[in-house]
Amino acid sequence: MPKLYYGPRPHVRAERERLSALRFERIRVRPAGATLGAEIGDVDLGRLDDATFAEIERAFLEYKVIFFRDQKISTEQHLAFAERFGELEDHPFLRAKEGYDKIVEFAKDDKAIGVENAWHSDVTWREIPSLGSVLRAIEIPAFGGDTLFADMEAAYAGLSARTKTRIEGMKAVHDFVHNFGLLMSEEERTTHRAKYPEARHPVVRTHPVTGRKSLYVNAIFTRGIEGLSEDESAALLERLYREADVPEYQCRFRWRRDSIAFWDNRAVQHYAVSDYDPQHRVMDRVTVIGDRPR
Repeated sequence: MPKLYYGPRPHVRAERERLSALRFERIRVRPAGATLGAEIGDVDLGRLDDATFAEIERAFLEYKVIFFRDQKISTEQHLAFAERFGELEDHPFLRAKEGYDKIVEFAKDDKAIGVENAWHSDVTWREIPSLGSVLRAIEIPAFGGDTLFADMEAAYAGLSARTKTRIEGMKAVHDFVHNFGLLMSEEERTTHRAKYPEARHPVVRTHPVTGRKSLYVNAIFTRGIEGLSEDESAALLERLYREADVPEYQCRFRWRRDSIAFWDNRAVQHYAVSDYDPQHRVMDRVTVIGDRPR
């Protein structure tokens, strides 16, 4: 069991102060958490010039998740914004929006309940996982359905020197069967396994742009750590998973219609709160393909 931690965490203060010193000329930035998250104002994502886009991209890299309000954009504009960051993925296991194979539609009600209420990073079971996800609110319940985000760079920074030394160089196995495969037949799992084999990623990932290190394991898709016994792996993973639970590393976004969240799957995990059933909630998600974790 990890030792309890009381009082301020110095690395949280340092990152909060670093972020507070950032300046932007073309966008308004309001921090949403101590080490991650910012609401971006004075922009229309449907009409972005290159200079404004460059500032949005910078804010995305610095804050790891950015939020936009009152973005009355079309589906095509949603896709176009995400596409400026890279190639878009098709998701083999989630339902696509009708007529748009690059958009996952999360339509929840009393029959299709929200089951994304566990800390995770999207599609880590891919050999080349995602850069980030752009989620747009189409229909929102009267109350509930917030999304929480956890800074896994802060989580790594807060580990003891002993733990950092232990996990340096370790690789973890990520597997779609650990989640999506649970309701598949053995034949279906075999068919999909041929296309999506187990992926092996570093437990400690280095961000390809910023160079910052983060924990890159999650309870939904990580199956185990290579080179450890099953019991040792489970114990260490449970210890690392719990770092996402630290409120000092989190921010929370309360959705409104036409709100957008864009998070960096290379550095954060998220948790979709399932407290709104049987109300209706519809969200459109576009995911940008990333790079091989290193």
